[in-house]
Amino acid sequence: MKSSNNDLTDLTHAQITPVQKIEHPLFSRHNVELFIKREDLVHPQISGNKWYKLRHNLLYAREQGFTRLVSFGGAFSNHLHALAFAGQYFGFETIGFVRGEVHEPLNPTLADAVGWGMKLYPMSRSEYRRRSEAAFVQRLVEPLQRCFVIPEGGANEWALAGCADILTGISQQLADYDYVCVPCGTGATLAGIVAALEASGRAGKVKVLGFSALKGNKSLVGEVSTMLADFSVAGINNWQIIDEFHGGGFAKITPELVAFMQQWYEQTGIALEPLYTGKMLLGLCELVARGDFAAGSKLVAVHTGGMQGVRGMQTQIDKFTTIGS
Repeated sequence: MKSSNNDLTDLTHAQITPVQKIEHPLFSRHNVELFIKREDLVHPQISGNKWYKLRHNLLYAREQGFTRLVSFGGAFSNHLHALAFAGQYFGFETIGFVRGEVHEPLNPTLADAVGWGMKLYPMSRSEYRRRSEAAFVQRLVEPLQRCFVIPEGGANEWALAGCADILTGISQQLADYDYVCVPCGTGATLAGIVAALEASGRAGKVKVLGFSALKGNKSLVGEVSTMLADFSVAGINNWQIIDEFHGGGFAKITPELVAFMQQWYEQTGIALEPLYTGKMLLGLCELVARGDFAAGSKLVAVHTGGMQGVRGMQTQIDKFTTIGS
């Protein structure tokens, strides 16, 4: 294990991020209140929901005596980026299996990860599709000796426990609200919030909307249901996956999305990223505009961070406009 004096309680949820009310003409016209839970402010490197997903994983790994963390992600993965920093900070070795080829020079995300000590191993796309198969993963990591494997995106039971803390932060600052909205990749953040609502007795009063960032991800509903069952929460129907605002698929950027992100920043002062939170808020605004929320509804949207990923998408963004120019 690397030498480290940093305790895992250094970056706990005790640092409550703000719930910011949005003043926007669209919401005023429809008599709908929108608040943003600013998890992008939780930490400059372990950003947004990534900290919530990683914290309990790190605690478990430390308790079990693991010194090496292994996970999976794409070339612009916020998860691998956060894991690499956390590994360096808390004294774990880190290994990232990356989908596709790893090209030199490294993109900013992977360059940061390597700079923080992560070892990268490229995987073919056919191999990567097997990342959830226990036997395949066992054979993959066996040469690495004793290591703790964290799934892609950190989506496991420890991640759900961490993501439940997001709801605690919201409830500490807002007495009542009708909807919690989150972007979805693996669905772990949504599942954690749903489980926390059930535990608090508010599942019948608050609905959770997940905005899928992936095109045609028909398995997401089943995957969230499985996570909830594993978390001893089953049969809860206060959540929904909305899959019409993916913009063509994961990491796809449209002129409409870029224009929206620019306008949103100018109107609210909150910067967005195009993979998750930007698409969620664009979709949420479209739902409000078409009258899908009753007058008087109070919505909380979770900004899940990941702003580091903008660097890798900047060339695509610049084809339409430059944010902040």
